Amino acid sequence: MCTGSCAKCLGGTLIPLALFGLLANILLFFPGGKVIDNNDHLTDEVWYFGGILGSCVLMIFPALVFLGLKNNDCCGCCGNESCGKRFAMFTSTIFAVVGFLGAGYSFVVSAVSINKGPKCLLANNTWGYPFLEGDYLSDNELWKKCQKPEDVVPWNLTLFSILLIIGVVQMIICAIQVINGLLGTLCGDCRCCGCCRGDGPV
Repeated sequence: MCTGSCAKCLGGTLIPLALFGLLANILLFFPGGKVIDNNDHLTDEVWYFGGILGSCVLMIFPALVFLGLKNNDCCGCCGNESCGKRFAMFTSTIFAVVGFLGAGYSFVVSAVSINKGPKCLLANNTWGYPFLEGDYLSDNELWKKCQKPEDVVPWNLTLFSILLIIGVVQMIICAIQVINGLLGTLCGDCRCCGCCRGDGPV
């Protein structure tokens, strides 16, 4: 497979992942699927915008760059058949690193939130984090400590887990593109323009 075709495939995969990350982060603003009356009662990590900023905004630019590499003119750099492609592939590695950092940010925010647990109303009528001690992930009985919002524990756990998985997949994809981009920089895309057009190597 040409490096440009590989990049296009990777970019096409990043787009839906970015949209899922955006949606998951937006849903976190409605704990338990309900509108909350005080934003101070939301889990702090929701405001870090891991899914919106990390998995979506910082991922859209790399995805668009990857998608455009296949259509980049092989001979578009001052008439040199390899210069244009190689420069484009090198640029894609920079965007891939940006995407990797964005996905990494989302991953870290999600991991911290899962470990910390959600913010909720406690028995003493105060809002806080009841799961800072104890393994609430393996003991569902501890979830009863959260009185409101209803179902906030499974809601946050599910959505942050989705963001965690999306972040991992996006980091893997961006890492693959770094390698793919470096290969394209060193070797060109399919080694010549004829191969890009499907005419076979010259």
